[in-house]
Amino acid sequence: MIVNRTTFNKGIIVPSLLFIIGVCLLSVFFPTLTVTLLDHVKNFIFVNLNWVYVWGVTIFVLFLIYLMFSKFGNIRLGSNDSKPEYSFFSWISMLFAAGMGIGLMYFSVAEPMQHYSSEVFSANHYINRAKNAQLYTFFHWGIHAWAIYGVVGLALSYFAYRYRLPLSLRSCFYPLLKNKINGKWGNAIDVFALCSTFFGITTTLGFGVVQVNAGLQTLGIVPESSFTYQIIIVGLLTLLSIISATSGVEKGVKLLSGINIITVIVLLLFVLFLGPTVYLIGSFTEGIGNYVNNFFSLTFDTHVYDEATLPWFYNWTILYWAWWISWSPYVGLFIAKISKGRTIREFVAAVLIIPTLFNFIWMSVFGNSAIWFDVNIAKGALSALADNPDALMFRFLDYMPLSDLVSYLVILIIVIFFVTSADSGIFVMNSIATKNAAKSPKWQMVFWGALLAILALMLLNTGGLQALQTMTLITALPFSVIMLLFCVSLVKALIIDRRYYDRDFSVTTVPWSGEFWKDRLKQIVSFKTKESVESFIKGTVRQAFDELCREFKDNGIEAKVKLLEDPAIIEIEISHGVVNNFIYGVRNQVKVVSDFVISEENLPDIEDKKTFFPKSYFGDAREGYDVQYFTKNELISDVLKHYERFLEIISEEKNEMFVSSNANENLR
Repeated sequence: MIVNRTTFNKGIIVPSLLFIIGVCLLSVFFPTLTVTLLDHVKNFIFVNLNWVYVWGVTIFVLFLIYLMFSKFGNIRLGSNDSKPEYSFFSWISMLFAAGMGIGLMYFSVAEPMQHYSSEVFSANHYINRAKNAQLYTFFHWGIHAWAIYGVVGLALSYFAYRYRLPLSLRSCFYPLLKNKINGKWGNAIDVFALCSTFFGITTTLGFGVVQVNAGLQTLGIVPESSFTYQIIIVGLLTLLSIISATSGVEKGVKLLSGINIITVIVLLLFVLFLGPTVYLIGSFTEGIGNYVNNFFSLTFDTHVYDEATLPWFYNWTILYWAWWISWSPYVGLFIAKISKGRTIREFVAAVLIIPTLFNFIWMSVFGNSAIWFDVNIAKGALSALADNPDALMFRFLDYMPLSDLVSYLVILIIVIFFVTSADSGIFVMNSIATKNAAKSPKWQMVFWGALLAILALMLLNTGGLQALQTMTLITALPFSVIMLLFCVSLVKALIIDRRYYDRDFSVTTVPWSGEFWKDRLKQIVSFKTKESVESFIKGTVRQAFDELCREFKDNGIEAKVKLLEDPAIIEIEISHGVVNNFIYGVRNQVKVVSDFVISEENLPDIEDKKTFFPKSYFGDAREGYDVQYFTKNELISDVLKHYERFLEIISEEKNEMFVSSNANENLR
């Protein structure tokens, strides 16, 4: 009975589960063979097609920067009058926790130390090695990584909230595929996104469990790092993730993300002020300058002239680009879920700059502290552990005051980071599998959490986790091409969107005649009460709309007039089966009069700082204006000129994509 109550879409869930379970079983029963075969494919891609990643990521960065500074930046992700659903702090906390999460804890010490200890840089002086370690860490965790997430998140947000399409990757192809996104092509895109998300979260779960186990062993809480303890850790983490996911974004994910960002800042400040503070501030400052100066050379560098560095390039930069791209369906979907109401400029600026800046501070504080300790105190002990990132963070903390207490805090942060990644991942996977169903039974969330835990444990036990990670990296190549098509699709839609709202009235329309100029002068210099404006709306405006409505019906057009008493609002609506029906309305609007006008002797007296006026509004959320000086006939004329504009727009073939909602309704 419970199974029948499901919102899963068979065209998505069945092929996805077959592929996910099939790949995982191959990795479990034939781990060596699977890893060998997948490694061959991955190496071929990295060696021969690495330029696809380099150019793709470069285009994503330049594309988002262009949108941020272009005329499209003011377009809102939703209707023109929509407002953000979450506060700025909650929004940033959630996208940050979902976007980087546990990786910051796993690589904050390990990556700078590995670059510092790498044979590629070993011939350089200590200073150059330390600078390069920071520079490449910034490069891999900076604007380029967030541009990948930003492209997917922006495309999803725009088409979901502006075009009113489902929050699904298939929707991003609407300008290119039109109604075909309802069929097999759309299902194939969603299947790809679901599998990619599942593989990414499963591998993250595996690595996170290993690091937590290593931390507990370091603290003496568990005697060893074994599969038995990993089962317990996976069970607890998955349970917490399911509880958080079933409580919804507004409760579980938002609450944990807020707690985590505060805890992370506390840990950051602890290391900053009790570590080599002056060295850290100086190295961060110099690191930012080094990053800015080398930004374009790093972006386009393919290491083709220095063959000795090519293996490092494949195993670091290209691997990172592939990893971020493979994660982008999941992170992009979650970012889109929480970004309704933001403008494109606000979205891009926040997604590119704020998390990047925090990552730079975080990596500088932990990575440079580890290098400083390694040179001045540990005498190479930390760099000797560069190949053991599971334990490196905790060994680094041994050189800090209150190391045991701080290690507990690190484990807590890792746990919360994992839970925030997993619960948002569970939420996203269920959203993809149900084609963004409004409400799903909670057992579906439990199903995804249990499947994650079971397959992650099977892979951990048999050593098949590496095969799954490699498979995830391979899927990044086709998805990078898909993301480039997202950019094309988004540009096409934005051009039509901008043209729609910039369309002016017909040149034949004339706002006023001079026939009633004396009455208008009296109106201009007088201040209206709420009652007088209501009288105007219920009298002049109502008469105009009723007369116009009768004339529309005489011409075979079905129009209706709606009147609300409190507050006084009246509108005339004509249904056309498009994104925005034609609506022309008038509402009673209040504004505060300045003290200067109140005290101005050359104007009539006004006792109250508030004055009222009738303001027009429209079905497509364009900005209205004051209509208090219009006569009945002029109001009729004003409605007709807007209706003329509306008909011109919907009749043009190039605007069909934006205004047609027949397909949209089928997708809701």
